[in-house]
Amino acid sequence: MRTHHARAAKALDVQVEPGAEFWGWAGRTLGAAARTTTGAPVWLRLVSAPEDKAAGKLWDGALDAQHTFGDLDGHRPALLAVHDAVDDGTAYRAELSARVDEPVLSDDPILQLPDSWWNDLAVTLAKVSAVSTDRVAVRQQYMDRAIPEFAGIPAPAAPCWTTAHADVHWANLTSPLRLLDWEGWGQAPEGFDSATLYSYSLLQPDVAARVRAVFPVLGSPAGLAAEASVCAQLLQTVSRGDNLTLADPLRDWSEELRRRQAA
Repeated sequence: MRTHHARAAKALDVQVEPGAEFWGWAGRTLGAAARTTTGAPVWLRLVSAPEDKAAGKLWDGALDAQHTFGDLDGHRPALLAVHDAVDDGTAYRAELSARVDEPVLSDDPILQLPDSWWNDLAVTLAKVSAVSTDRVAVRQQYMDRAIPEFAGIPAPAAPCWTTAHADVHWANLTSPLRLLDWEGWGQAPEGFDSATLYSYSLLQPDVAARVRAVFPVLGSPAGLAAEASVCAQLLQTVSRGDNLTLADPLRDWSEELRRRQAA
């Protein structure tokens, strides 16, 4: 990965800055700060996959998002260039983006965010939701299978499907607002993004309450399918040994969803 990251930097004519490198899940991605020949700060991210799987939603997510959203009124780092390579059966895609210098808000937030930040988030997610796309973030077949298995209720019908970023958690948000990591965006039940952010706020009750206040779809009949989908997704990760600190709050959430569906 380091070798191909360096090759991509040369191909895209940028200089990687000395310092930290950032690895994604299971070493699938490698990112680092860089600068163009004119000194502009950029971010160079390399993603890898077996050559026969280097296609589809996740592979093309950032490129599709650039074509669809641009910089989303300054709330999304623009994708500047892409470079593809294949070596010994592995495909590599380098994505050169405008650099976001603000640190992410972390995955364990103790947040004192201003009202303006929450308003920007609500407006930005509303703009995303209104975009038409053939991309799918959450499939009905998954909901029909996973919600009964992990959340313990029949899959609720989604009265409305909208476009979602589909990975809105605190490590993908900054202040001022930038929304990072657009790999998996696409159609999902209405309220999916706010339900995702709520799920990652469960360990901070004040923050979770603020998410619910900003996004009233949460707790409503219209949001039940999205909430059940997100709850099931995360309980599935718990069953695999991930997100264990969220296990008890997620189970409490699933109990609430059962009560709401039965009401």
